[in-house]
Amino acid sequence: MREGPDIARIAALVADPARSAMLLALMDGRALTASELAQLAGITPQTASSHLARLVDGDVLSLEAQGRHRYFRLSGPHVAAMLEALMVFSSDAAPPLRTGPNDPALRKARICYDHLAGEMGVALYDRMQADDWLDRDLAVTDQGWDRLAGIGLAPAQLPRSNRPLCRACLDWSMRRPHLAGLVGKLVLDRLLALSWARRMPSSRVVLFTPEGERRFHDWLC
Repeated sequence: MREGPDIARIAALVADPARSAMLLALMDGRALTASELAQLAGITPQTASSHLARLVDGDVLSLEAQGRHRYFRLSGPHVAAMLEALMVFSSDAAPPLRTGPNDPALRKARICYDHLAGEMGVALYDRMQADDWLDRDLAVTDQGWDRLAGIGLAPAQLPRSNRPLCRACLDWSMRRPHLAGLVGKLVLDRLLALSWARRMPSSRVVLFTPEGERRFHDWLC
């Protein structure tokens, strides 16, 4: 008798090229329509609808209806983490070795579901580890909250959620962890609210202003 999670079922869902293209298009946390996803995957709307139904049925995507419109998004950060890990593995497995995106802007800073990835995201996680912002269980220490207060974050701002406060997410391009979880989301939200950075339209790129990048590194130091 088979025991344990049925990883073959999920692997089969992700393995199809059209489905994987649609999933990667949703990695920036947006919700897109079936027509938009069909165009991105290069398939007909009818074929896309069939693929999307399987992904929703497999709990890989969630469906949101607003009036006549139906939107699809990743069902949670756990799906984004799986896809990010698969991108790392795919890059390692393909000759010649490719470490993440060729686009320098994507390599420097990008969205990974709802948190900061790329060089800037890894720099944040490295500093949090080196300066004891996090303990061994990835809980924020008192010192960590003191430092997070520097960008206006406090424990009282944490929403009630079963999601981990902090989680290490293996970075596609840097091959080292960046910060995910609720704190990772709140940090990115604050960087955008402070106008240190902005999201590029229809892209995963997070573009820091020169002043914002300077302030970011000053905060980490």
